[in-house]
Amino acid sequence: MFTLAHLSDLHATPLPLRSVPAMSLKQTLGWLKWTLKRSKEHRTEVLDALVADLQTSQPDHVVVTGDLTNLGMAAEFPAAVTWLQRLGGPQQVSIVPGNHDTYTFASPDVLWHHWREYLRSDAQERTQDFPTLRVRGYVALIGVSSAQPTNMFHASGTVGKEQLARLEQLLHSLAESGLCRVVLLHHPLSNEDIPQRRRLSDAQAVQDILQRAGADLVLHGHIHQTSVLTVPGRDNDIPVIGVRSSSAIGHKPHKRSHYHLYRIERLDPSPDSRRFRITMVTRGYDEARGCFQHAQERVL
Repeated sequence: MFTLAHLSDLHATPLPLRSVPAMSLKQTLGWLKWTLKRSKEHRTEVLDALVADLQTSQPDHVVVTGDLTNLGMAAEFPAAVTWLQRLGGPQQVSIVPGNHDTYTFASPDVLWHHWREYLRSDAQERTQDFPTLRVRGYVALIGVSSAQPTNMFHASGTVGKEQLARLEQLLHSLAESGLCRVVLLHHPLSNEDIPQRRRLSDAQAVQDILQRAGADLVLHGHIHQTSVLTVPGRDNDIPVIGVRSSSAIGHKPHKRSHYHLYRIERLDPSPDSRRFRITMVTRGYDEARGCFQHAQERVL
């Protein structure tokens, strides 16, 4: 059995005023929001408890589906690497960027400079192309970037035609590999109940590719809520799972920090059944105890 941990929307990098350089209007408003609201919700004590719980649960690999930073500023990226190293090295941890990590048009280059080893494909050296492919055990982790710099008051995402084409080709090439194909991206694939300014613009195009090429699991973040749905795949319906922010102390209980463990078991191959059994275990933060505890378990 292979155990995969899923974290997202950590907002793990503090922004003290003395360290903030001249900012754009978008960054200034973002900094004010962080100071007045986000810094009270995304707490270091929750992150510390998260690291401790992961050390106990000992997953085979950890994935983070974006938003490690707050404003995508240059100083935040090395700080995020320091935090990532608490989870493990690039062999143990994989990430894809979120909209906060690409907050400005300068952010993506800085991101790749500092996070390259956690982002890139196993066989990739210098290129910065998505999707990425990392194979761990019998699991193929396919990293898709939906994060793009946007204008003020927008947090939307786009995969884009070139990346969509590469994604379909990659999923087809892995179809007969015997690997469990797990697609990682930041934005959800369903735009239901999501404001236009926060949606994935080409969500339907991604779903169409999944229907033609197939996958076994899709993981995302962005909405800071648990989301469980399925989309049609080539052979079976595909679970699409969104996780809450993994650092939220939970002023709104339905947004209190969660992370997920996926227990992936190989099944005997059969034309009428799935190749893998995937069980999702939810670990939730208990503020009174200051630790994460078992919250729920379900077979996907």
